[in-house]
Amino acid sequence: MNRSVSSPWYCQLGSRIATLWPLKAIGTSAFMAVFFWAYFSVMAAPASSPVVMPRLFLDHAIPFSTLAFPAYVSLWVYVSLPTALMPGFRPLLLLGLWSAALCLFCLGVFWALPTAVPPAEIDWQLYPEMAFIKGIDAAGNACPSLHVASAVFSAVWLARVLANVGAPVWLRWASGLQCAVIMWSTVATRQHVVLDVIAGALVGLAFGWASLRQIESALGPQRL
Repeated sequence: MNRSVSSPWYCQLGSRIATLWPLKAIGTSAFMAVFFWAYFSVMAAPASSPVVMPRLFLDHAIPFSTLAFPAYVSLWVYVSLPTALMPGFRPLLLLGLWSAALCLFCLGVFWALPTAVPPAEIDWQLYPEMAFIKGIDAAGNACPSLHVASAVFSAVWLARVLANVGAPVWLRWASGLQCAVIMWSTVATRQHVVLDVIAGALVGLAFGWASLRQIESALGPQRL
């Protein structure tokens, strides 16, 4: 779907969001439902006993913080943005397939090489606001952090989309900053250690780069 080069960036973003929005809303909800089913299935039956990930000096330098909770859960909005901003059916479908490939790769690693984070030595009863995270996203399936991989993958895509519509530099920086905050939150909530974050970032970058390269080759860079 072509956009006029004279159209303001915010109008282009609005038009993209409005394009196929019922399909995007239903598809995103269905994708997340299937993902969580697969995620918990893998967690319940890994191929072997999980290996506890080691802590680095950075893990001790990043303190636990309940302020990380909103940043951590903001991932589910952040990862929905590339889908919401797709301008047509073909890029939407290809993005969905690459997102599924990213998740399947990480789930395969979680099943074959299960890992877990070390005990945080925190009395979680003192932090009831963290009960949601601890109940939904347990300490298993640690490396690579799929939380981080998904955030970085989305950041790569958002950078390209925002550049294509001519969005201001501050908005592109804001997207990158949000991704960085999500990465920080995975350690500050003690859901992951720094090695999980590094591995997740590398996976997200690899899938982000490969997906953009393939889809731009198929559709052209200005179709994203």
